[in-house]
Amino acid sequence: MASLKICSQSSKQWASLSSIVFTPTASYSTEVNINSRMSAFRRGTGGRSSFNGVVATVFGANGHLGSVVCNKLGNTGTQLVLPYRGDFYDVAPLKMCGDLGQVYFTPYNLKDENSIRKALKHSNLVINVVGREWETRNFSFEDIYVKGPRTIARIAKECGVERMIHVSALNATEKPEPLMLKEGSKFLSAKWRGELAVREEFPEAVIFRPSDIFGSEDRFVTYYAAFWRRQGAGMPLWKKGEHTIKQPVCVGDVAQGILNAARNIDTNGQIYQAIGPKRYQLGELVDYFFRVMRKDKEWGYYRYDLRYAPLFWLKVNLTAKLPGWPIANLGWEKLERDHVTDCVDNSLPTLEDLGVTLTRIEDRAPWLLKMYRAHNYYDEELGEFEKPAPPPIVA
Repeated sequence: MASLKICSQSSKQWASLSSIVFTPTASYSTEVNINSRMSAFRRGTGGRSSFNGVVATVFGANGHLGSVVCNKLGNTGTQLVLPYRGDFYDVAPLKMCGDLGQVYFTPYNLKDENSIRKALKHSNLVINVVGREWETRNFSFEDIYVKGPRTIARIAKECGVERMIHVSALNATEKPEPLMLKEGSKFLSAKWRGELAVREEFPEAVIFRPSDIFGSEDRFVTYYAAFWRRQGAGMPLWKKGEHTIKQPVCVGDVAQGILNAARNIDTNGQIYQAIGPKRYQLGELVDYFFRVMRKDKEWGYYRYDLRYAPLFWLKVNLTAKLPGWPIANLGWEKLERDHVTDCVDNSLPTLEDLGVTLTRIEDRAPWLLKMYRAHNYYDEELGEFEKPAPPPIVA
């Protein structure tokens, strides 16, 4: 027992001595070395299951254009942060845009800076595709297109976001020429002020000005096909649509242009006009839509002057007073904007300068309008119906 006590005392003395003489050291730091350059984390060959070094926050991701932009970004290995409003299940399908762990969601409010900052703090690219074609009691055009973009641009700058892409509108101008509304389109004037606001906060931002966009679930082709847009079998257009020229663009082409701009840093500070390959008279274009739907003169279709359509004016006024979303997107602001001729500035680049091959509306309209065809369930014979004549092109 005495020997055990001696051994125990000696071991304690040795332990205390070693703690004094021998100090613990580490050959590496336990602190995490944060690399702010996301390009250092690139993995894979550049496809959907890769990571290309870009973390993109897309505001307005669940919209018509935003969802296509997200799909194209996800297919190239971009990590997506998707702020959303309302119910999460409205945006949940966007989870399929990227591989596992590549798509993240965060709730936000355009008037809440903390939620915007949370969505931006890990990103090196922000894309603003937020849009609404009518004002609500919660958000005016000023809130959506001026104050909102300014806040996003300012916070993006504060968070160190490297690049920003902002989507405006083709005919955005300070003072739109009035047609039906005394002061012209509030939508277009707000878009113009929004561009200036973004430029003030984020000078090197890339701005896109798309014309009327067509595609699945659009508000152009299917808008004219909706029964509420007609008055019986007639289609009211301002001056029969004979004084309005449109240059519609495919949603996939605009999204591809945004993707190409995001890849090329030389696009910083540029304004791109997202327009289609051809120009058409609005009246002829609508006539073509109805030919595709097999709703010709024999069906009862005709086009007449909106200025002399009192019953249609009454319908628009009643639609504006209904709660919720306007039926078929019909409203005075929409009608005003529909009849503004697309003005192209030849000094500014277009989607073709970004390497985008443009899609003609004649190549997509038959598919988009198939569900609207007259006698849609008729089992036709091959070649029974002639191919609709395309709309005349305006030089």
